[in-house]
Amino acid sequence: MTKFKYLKLTKTKRIRYLTNFKKKNTYLVFLHGFKSDLEGQKPKIFLRFAKKNNLGFLALEYSGHGKSSGKFIDGNITKWTNETYQLIRKIVKKNNIILIGSSMGSWISLNQFKYFKKQIVGFLGIGSAPEFLEHLMWKKFTKKIKLEIIKNGIYPLKYGDYTYPITHQLIKDGKQNKVLNKKINQNVNVTMVHGSKDESVPVIYSKKILKMFKSKKKKLVIALSLLSKPKILLLDEPFSALDVLTIKMLQELIVSLQQDNNITICICDHIATSLLQIVDTAMILSNGKIIAQDTPSNLIKDIDAKNAYFGDNFKIN
Repeated sequence: MTKFKYLKLTKTKRIRYLTNFKKKNTYLVFLHGFKSDLEGQKPKIFLRFAKKNNLGFLALEYSGHGKSSGKFIDGNITKWTNETYQLIRKIVKKNNIILIGSSMGSWISLNQFKYFKKQIVGFLGIGSAPEFLEHLMWKKFTKKIKLEIIKNGIYPLKYGDYTYPITHQLIKDGKQNKVLNKKINQNVNVTMVHGSKDESVPVIYSKKILKMFKSKKKKLVIALSLLSKPKILLLDEPFSALDVLTIKMLQELIVSLQQDNNITICICDHIATSLLQIVDTAMILSNGKIIAQDTPSNLIKDIDAKNAYFGDNFKIN
């Protein structure tokens, strides 16, 4: 059972959060998306990962989200950024931080760099949506919708099965929180994961985030699919040029994605150890031909696979 806690920020504001307390270890800080909460799979995946790898963990629900206090229509990027800052300061304190932002959470994450520049050692973005209020909402609204928002201060935006109350103050505040025109000079590991067929947020936004960082330790992992809700997903070299901890997080994500959504995931990668640790079956390709195919434990013993790729001393942890 997931044990949630509450932190009282003011007399009227309580923020619900999840944590795995560690006095001195690095913390994973998970920030969810727009009108989302902590009931989904992603925060639970990363909490489980943190516990397994002796890491601290923090995830919070912004005001007006989930079971935190407040009304969603009163919230905005500035408020949610400040709430995140306060919880990190009170719970994570001086520990190192790896930020994990999902959709809008990546925008909130980018705003944390001005507060915790010396503590942030990594940033993982998932379907990142910085500045979405202006570029993906306001600029695409019809003139009629814009006039209604300006006149009434709010508009019920229907998207799929959900209705989002979009306020004028939210749009205006979003314009005051531009981040894509900034540069971050920190030498941190930055990895963006984005679906090629993401219908809500184009992959260009993850690419724009990578351009903000001067660090050489940055990478975009694109999940290739032919449909928005695929039965088969292709990942092309997701583990190359990544640090060990980020590889472990990606492995956890991939396994959970496969199990929770009952889809087939095909991975092509030269980092054999990382790949073989999580797959059910694998094959060695050479010059367009299948040299060997089997379960990971059997494949590394195959004579043809040894001659073509593994050699005699290859092992899987």
